[in-house]
Amino acid sequence: MVVIGIDPRSAPRSARSTEVLRRLGLAASGRLYLPACAVAAVAAALIGIGWSTGWGDANFSGSVAALHLVVVGPTSLSILATVLVLERLRPAQQRPLLARGYRQDVLFSVLHGTLGVLLITSLTLSFQELVRLALPWLVLPRMGLLPRSAAIAAIVVVMDAANWFVHLANHRVRVLWRFHELHHSQEDMNVLTVFRTHPLIHVSYLLAVLPVVVILANGAVPITILVVYGGIVAFAHSNTNLGFGPVRRVLVSPNYHRIHHRREGPQDVNLGFVLTVWDQLSHRAIFPTAETIGIETGLSGRPLRVEQEGPRARHLAAFGAQLAGPFRPMHQPVNLPSVHTRTLATDGQPAAP
Repeated sequence: MVVIGIDPRSAPRSARSTEVLRRLGLAASGRLYLPACAVAAVAAALIGIGWSTGWGDANFSGSVAALHLVVVGPTSLSILATVLVLERLRPAQQRPLLARGYRQDVLFSVLHGTLGVLLITSLTLSFQELVRLALPWLVLPRMGLLPRSAAIAAIVVVMDAANWFVHLANHRVRVLWRFHELHHSQEDMNVLTVFRTHPLIHVSYLLAVLPVVVILANGAVPITILVVYGGIVAFAHSNTNLGFGPVRRVLVSPNYHRIHHRREGPQDVNLGFVLTVWDQLSHRAIFPTAETIGIETGLSGRPLRVEQEGPRARHLAAFGAQLAGPFRPMHQPVNLPSVHTRTLATDGQPAAP
């Protein structure tokens, strides 16, 4: 009996085609982590949109130059140099002057200051143009009653909140964690660790661009403020036993942020970039104590290759492996423990480890 609508002669060929596709998919998944490839494809598509639309009539070279000033301009380099000196004067952990982690982070600093600046500019301008085209109602017009200073303050605060939200997602969403774990692999925390990021991590942080797009007509954030913002974020990664005194429960300090990089225990705590308020509102803030200041940092079990492995650092080989890390197949499940699965302290804050 022949079922109507099905050609029996085509069944074997269709089955063979399905089997070939299945085997190709298995072969690809055995060599690559396909969700990470999807993130790379999104980045490529965004850049393609920006290129085809002329970056939304934005000044691409001018935007690159402005971001370059924020990242490695004279003021930014002065801040980094000052913090490097403070790391020798007030270290949280005693380390050699040229520790392996320091040398490795120099490679990421060079990458971030060159190709990273180009990538971030391309993604940002493309995303801004896409939002304007797809969601024009999001963009607020110029409001005469809103002072420019208030608009700038609103952009910075909302941007910091968006950075916090994306940072949390990077710790809870597996594919995003595959790109973010590189940042957490540092066992020699220092001010240059702020640059120890995978270039494609910036795809997720495009969400923080939304406040800029929405309020931009009412005032652009000056480069000076962006430099100060970036300086505080860099300082928070430094190997210094320092805080912010009277405002230590408001601004993110090195002692506060180091707990986020702790080797043992959930790391989805102390996620704030500059302000701690988002951590406190979400009950994810753990304020430093004498015991946490010298806490060990890194990834438990070293699931990603690090320069501290072996008798020699082999910096370039480790650098390549770290950049390729997100695309490696996962042969074992990735465990992303959350602090909210643990018992809360009596004051409403997560209990310290």
